Amino acid sequence: MIPRERVMAILGGMRQRRIVVVGDAMLDVYLLGDVDRISPEAPVPVVTVYERRHAVGGAANVAANVAAIGAHVSLVATLGDDRRGQQLRAEIAAAGISDEGILALAARPTTSKTRVVARGQQLVRIDEEEDRALDGEAEAALIASALRLIADADAVLFEDYNKGVLTPAVIETVHKAAKARGIPTVVDPKFRNFFAYGGATLFKPNRRELEHALGAAVDLEHPDAIPQAMERLDVQNLLLTLGPDGMVLVGRDSAITRIPTMAREVYDVSGAGDTVTAWAGTALAAGAQVREAAELANYAAGIEVAKSGVAVVTREEVLDLYERQYDPAGMFRRGGVI
Repeated sequence: MIPRERVMAILGGMRQRRIVVVGDAMLDVYLLGDVDRISPEAPVPVVTVYERRHAVGGAANVAANVAAIGAHVSLVATLGDDRRGQQLRAEIAAAGISDEGILALAARPTTSKTRVVARGQQLVRIDEEEDRALDGEAEAALIASALRLIADADAVLFEDYNKGVLTPAVIETVHKAAKARGIPTVVDPKFRNFFAYGGATLFKPNRRELEHALGAAVDLEHPDAIPQAMERLDVQNLLLTLGPDGMVLVGRDSAITRIPTMAREVYDVSGAGDTVTAWAGTALAAGAQVREAAELANYAAGIEVAKSGVAVVTREEVLDLYERQYDPAGMFRRGGVI
């Protein structure tokens, strides 16, 4: 367990950092309603919608988590010149995210995911998107925005949802700029460019994504399996998320650290990976060691999954959970986050 004074120092330093998030931003739409009959037109439920909610998703949700920590965050992403894009930009502003790196494209719709929920049960999800890779002037403009913002950043977070923003050219140029400045990079990958992040400080797939990319099951009971994966990925550290089984952190020296889950109640796992990316990256930017960053991110994930829908986690919430683990009786608790 991280010593309390070290936790306080990291949490205090996180709010002073400047973070750049690069990746696929999207608008999450929730249609909440009730079902009391089946449609006469087809054997499907009829949902009477009584509430519509909007939220940031994808890379924008990672940025929202960074903002909730108290750091300054800039989002480098695209959105469409459409109504959903206007709504997403409004949600981004409300979350305290700088939009100076956002590129509006008339020929490309805003990515959105609409979930129809009745009595707490998701019935269907409707995705509206364009996942063709950026190219030409759009790609060049996005790269220029990223490089401008990285010039005074403390960390870069890559959030890939296979929607076309993180092209090989974007990845290579942005990662090279971050490496030149000596700042950490954290990657939440998807299959399309899975092996394009060589040299990343922290590479954070889940188990299914890693197995899909490697084309084979990953046997965590046999330690020789992970170093082979590390060799193919060519990253400095691998943080493998395992859902209810916590995380596994593997360093360049092949040392394996198992981090058990901190979740005591799981209500909704949506957005937990985004929370881990945001917390690990911001902690590294504040000077945390990789293991310290992973442990703090694990606390944050345990809090996020107990909330309904995609949610953010604050430093105060993480400190509260840490102190309950550190001192269950509350004898030495001291409130506040510096």
